[in-house]
Amino acid sequence: MVKRLDGARKRSRHKMKKAFGSRGKISLTNYFQEFKKGDSAVLKAEPAYQNGIYPLKFHGRICVVEARRGKCYEVMIKDGGKKKTLLVHPVHLIKVQNDKS
Repeated sequence: MVKRLDGARKRSRHKMKKAFGSRGKISLTNYFQEFKKGDSAVLKAEPAYQNGIYPLKFHGRICVVEARRGKCYEVMIKDGGKKKTLLVHPVHLIKVQNDKS
């Protein structure tokens, strides 16, 4: 038997798939968006830009921005009971509106 190779993108066909109308060039607004410390964001991978992507097991999770490091952001996420820090490019983040009404 041949051993199956498991890479970083195993079983990610549907996570990395874009809708038909949103294919093509990436949005520059999302590429250059700014975050402040304490902002909440959702991890949503942009398949057209592979740099600064997070491990895909965290896809769809809400994270908190802690700091900026170069072009990317340090985000804190809870995985089970542990807090983990990820380096993510802003093109893979979607801002969450915090409505306190």
